[in-house]
Amino acid sequence: MKKLWVLSAIMMLLTACQESLEDRCARDAKEYTRKNCPAKMDNNSILDSLTFERETHTLHYYYRLTGFADNDSIVERLGAANILKNELRNTTTLQLYKDNHYRFAYTYRSEKDPKKVLLDLVFTDKDY
Repeated sequence: MKKLWVLSAIMMLLTACQESLEDRCARDAKEYTRKNCPAKMDNNSILDSLTFERETHTLHYYYRLTGFADNDSIVERLGAANILKNELRNTTTLQLYKDNHYRFAYTYRSEKDPKKVLLDLVFTDKDY
């Protein structure tokens, strides 16, 4: 009987230490931002931060566009929404979050005018 109590106590401790997916996502986003941001993605975009919005289960990427991409008409002409949607569909590193129906948001701001949002998108599980 004593062994049963010890075994059940160990099992309870192990399950109590398990991190929820929401906690993991929030921690990973915060840690990624702290270690890597701002991160130059290419010649015209910089990832400023990554956040997790627990209430809506949304991973939110905040970018800054520079150079020739810092222009409303360029963003529209390139079809950025379709490009982002296809990238999301093909990204395997986010599969755990996709399997759990998380949302993915992308906000692109102008470097010249940081208050100006050039693109703001949210993808749900219906999109990927």
